[in-house]
Amino acid sequence: MKNIKLIVLVCLLLNILLTSFTVKAEFLESIIAVVEDDVILESELNREVNKIVKTLQSKQVMIPPTFVIRKQVLERIIVEKLQRQLAERSGIRVSDEMLRQYVADIASRNNMTVDEFRRELASQGMSFQQFEESIRSEIIINQLRAREIGSRIKVTDREVKHYLETQGEVGQDKILYHLGHILVSVPEAASSSVIKTAKNKAQGIIDELNNGRDFKQTAVALSDGGNALNGGDLGWRTMGQIPTLFTDVVIQMNQGDIAELIRSPSGFHIIKLLEIRGVSKHIVTKTKARHILIKTNELIDDAEARKRLQSLKARIIEGDDFAVLARSNSDDKGSAINGGDIGWVGPGDLVAAFESAMNNLSINEISEPVQTQFGWHIIQVLDRENRDNGVEHKKSRVREEIRKRKIEEETELWLRRLRDEAFVDINLNRL
Repeated sequence: MKNIKLIVLVCLLLNILLTSFTVKAEFLESIIAVVEDDVILESELNREVNKIVKTLQSKQVMIPPTFVIRKQVLERIIVEKLQRQLAERSGIRVSDEMLRQYVADIASRNNMTVDEFRRELASQGMSFQQFEESIRSEIIINQLRAREIGSRIKVTDREVKHYLETQGEVGQDKILYHLGHILVSVPEAASSSVIKTAKNKAQGIIDELNNGRDFKQTAVALSDGGNALNGGDLGWRTMGQIPTLFTDVVIQMNQGDIAELIRSPSGFHIIKLLEIRGVSKHIVTKTKARHILIKTNELIDDAEARKRLQSLKARIIEGDDFAVLARSNSDDKGSAINGGDIGWVGPGDLVAAFESAMNNLSINEISEPVQTQFGWHIIQVLDRENRDNGVEHKKSRVREEIRKRKIEEETELWLRRLRDEAFVDINLNRL
């Protein structure tokens, strides 16, 4: 009898061990890639693939084979995770309150309250929590890129002058170009055989496109570019907004043309001029504003920064001079010396949260504390007017266009380098 009990006990223990091993094996099988010190689960990949497929279907783009789109989406997730990891190591964070402000701003731009926006997302089958996390990730990555790339980009007066001389003045009737883009990437320090293989692949793609193959479908299936899943669509751009690598080619193209291969450090580029049209100059709303900034640190958290700004606002309302308080309290030393005055600004000149709060103020009104990636602000609008594009505004627009173009080019190289230098182990059997 004792022997029978012992045998039953051993069988039970073996069953537990086998069950535990099976569970662990199933868990390991669900990991589709290791990215540095993080993993990508198959469920995560499937979720993103489903979202992309729905988007492509809504745009009536033919869906490529499953393994192709899974590979494209997996690369996007890998690059995003690498950026999130770098941001985390760099101490970049987005507080819950800052996230709520961004979401409220998005809802407002869609003429909805946050609750209405939440219900609208639910009606489309989208989790509000997942939406918030995607926005958090977008903010973090934008801050990382601003630090890693934006801070290094400089635009000289000479470049602005040269642009005005060669491209004409901003604000006059000019041409808009709608471009499609496919990239066949080449790793840094690639051998001549690897380069030749990539070039042959790219030339083969051009031949297929010239024989009638759909450009968007081809971009989704074959492009290594960051916009591949959008069908390679670069959107409408002025000549000044087109990457310098493409400008000399695009200016000679007609609608529907596919250019010859363009080589860059990232690889071989294929561009198609999808459409072309003119655009007229327009009136812009300019706002003259000032602010007081309180940065957070080890001693000043979000609550303390808000409290200080609310106290300063109360003092201003009671009669204290805004400019005097800005000079003595603002952490933005560039504007503090001018009493917090940031001058005349137009659409896109400031970060989204600041600009949104400023645009909702009446003249002389002072905002509640507003959080951006730079800290906490109170804002006062001093004046607002509609202006035609004057000389100063033209130069400012040109400077920003050149800067965006440089950032775009540098970002592509930076992302490629980040990916090439990272440890990534992909379980090819799960693709």
